[in-house]
Amino acid sequence: MLKVLKFRYFLWALVLIGCGERPEKKQSDGPTKEVSAAENEVIDTNQKVIMFYGNSLTAAYGLDTKEGFPNRIQLRLDSLGLEYKVINSGLSGETTSGGLNRLDWVLNQPVDIFVLELGANDGLRGIPISESMNNLQSMIDMVKDKNPETILILAGMQIPPNMGTDYTSQFMAMYPALAESNEILLIPFLLEGVAGIPELNLEDGIHPTAEGQKIVTNNVWEILESVVLPKTNTEVTTDIEVDEVN
Repeated sequence: MLKVLKFRYFLWALVLIGCGERPEKKQSDGPTKEVSAAENEVIDTNQKVIMFYGNSLTAAYGLDTKEGFPNRIQLRLDSLGLEYKVINSGLSGETTSGGLNRLDWVLNQPVDIFVLELGANDGLRGIPISESMNNLQSMIDMVKDKNPETILILAGMQIPPNMGTDYTSQFMAMYPALAESNEILLIPFLLEGVAGIPELNLEDGIHPTAEGQKIVTNNVWEILESVVLPKTNTEVTTDIEVDEVN
């Protein structure tokens, strides 16, 4: 049975609606330039590509992008000697509609693993669940059409109950429903262990600090490791932690 989030997420929701604003810390060039630069990097032909496609949570809003979970995943992959290149395609303020509009251009490059992290801004703005779900489904279809071999991972999200318990429950159920119907992997809740905990979020109360990003990294890795690691090695590498950010 789905549980409704505690009231402490209410403030988290109010601030997240403004995710499209330019962060004041360390991202003076703005997320669009950073995303464009990352997406246009030259990829070694011997490397497989993991793309994180999302909003400010993926873009590491308010932090140096090296402190965000996509780069921390890259460090972990490197530490294991795995030939993967991580591309951070996060854009602050992105909705599922905006993500759908820019996806065709993003998919001009080959992608082996596609992690879809969108929908939170939809939910906090009260966009109809059916519309958000259709947009997410369209993005999943586009990735599969571009390359049926691409492995898709959907990052689940939760919202506070200020839109009503029915809307909140339907929003939470949207992600597992999409994952099941499309037979793709699911991160149950990207911000598990971080959301609503003041010391793990920036002053805005909703974007993870560097420490919070470490926990998000573990949430992602819990699902991603089964894809990038041989099954015989997953048990011995689960506890590997890379804290250093150069």
